[in-house]
Amino acid sequence: MNDLNQSIDAIVRLALSEDIGSGDITSKAVVPAELSGSAELVAREQLVVCGHTVAKKVCTSVDARLRYSEVVAEGELAKATQRVSILEGPVQSILSAERVVLNFFQRLSGIATTTREMKNLLGDSKTELVDTRKTTPGFRMLEKYAVGVGGGVNHRIGLFDAFLIKDNHIDAMGGNISQAIEACRKLGEQFLQVEVRNQEELNQAIVANPDSILLDNMTPAEVEEAVALVRDTSADIILEISGGINRSNIASYADCGAERISSGALTHSAGSVDLALDYL
Repeated sequence: MNDLNQSIDAIVRLALSEDIGSGDITSKAVVPAELSGSAELVAREQLVVCGHTVAKKVCTSVDARLRYSEVVAEGELAKATQRVSILEGPVQSILSAERVVLNFFQRLSGIATTTREMKNLLGDSKTELVDTRKTTPGFRMLEKYAVGVGGGVNHRIGLFDAFLIKDNHIDAMGGNISQAIEACRKLGEQFLQVEVRNQEELNQAIVANPDSILLDNMTPAEVEEAVALVRDTSADIILEISGGINRSNIASYADCGAERISSGALTHSAGSVDLALDYL
């Protein structure tokens, strides 16, 4: 949570700096400084609400007198035209905070909504839906937070908190997966995952016994064969499906027997949802 709060503080400062800069000249010119009022954040489409914490930080950073009240709780479904939250205080400050509040809320709610939709496509499957590092630079902690709000599970945060031996690592090592895994084990005890593309690499990985094997760009039939092969050898290796997973095909992998399905589409392809801030 501390890492998340630090990310929120930093990105809100940056967002306000680029948007307000030396001051909101239009609001200062048009709206009397002493005027107080309120506005409502309204969903223009059905969405999973995500962004209250960031929106509050934006408001208090613009003006400590601004009051932000949640109406629909974080992670809950808001219907089109439904009020999500209320802002109260100096109207100049509400108008200055408006666009930044909306930018964060639309993006984070878009990710949470996409995650919920893809999770629902898995039906009753016990397979977890996991995110990736395919995030907006500087926005990773917030985007991974939004995945969690939508019902997904966070993969590693970055290159520092878990080993993931990918195809380029394997190719750089001349295809020797066992040697790559052994080198990681010597360096540290973090969670160790290896990506495999075919039967030969899978056989090498099974013998080396990593914590997890990532089955990359395999068809559902190929995944089922790989799962059966691994389970004949080990019940402890966590299996993850990855590569091109999106709304159109995720359901076909739901019952393949892997513990995880990871998808970059949760973040890199999630669109912003439609919300508006209406003056009351």
